Amino acid sequence: MKQVLLDTNFILTCARQKIDFFEEIPLIGMQILIPEQVINEVKKLKSSNSELVLKILQKNQFKQIDIGSGHVDKSIIKFAKQHQDIVVATLDRELKKKLKNQKLIIRGKKKLEII
Repeated sequence: MKQVLLDTNFILTCARQKIDFFEEIPLIGMQILIPEQVINEVKKLKSSNSELVLKILQKNQFKQIDIGSGHVDKSIIKFAKQHQDIVVATLDRELKKKLKNQKLIIRGKKKLEII
């Protein structure tokens, strides 16, 4: 089964746009990976959206992984380079440029698409 690594911006945007990625991603045959560093980043944010995301994460099953210390985006890039088969779910323009892996993005504010 292919795996998809979710970044903070992707998760927050899905929550804001009411996209149920916990339902959509398994439908396209992928396992969800969320770095504990991303979860910690969401916890540090002080917004109603981040509280909603934390509740969503508690209710759903996913594989939590450790991608190393340091800046989260740099750790995601390093992890993705080591695991070329992994899909990275991101909306971050800089991350998309630096990654050679496939990416999962939001198209038209409602649809998830692999590019």
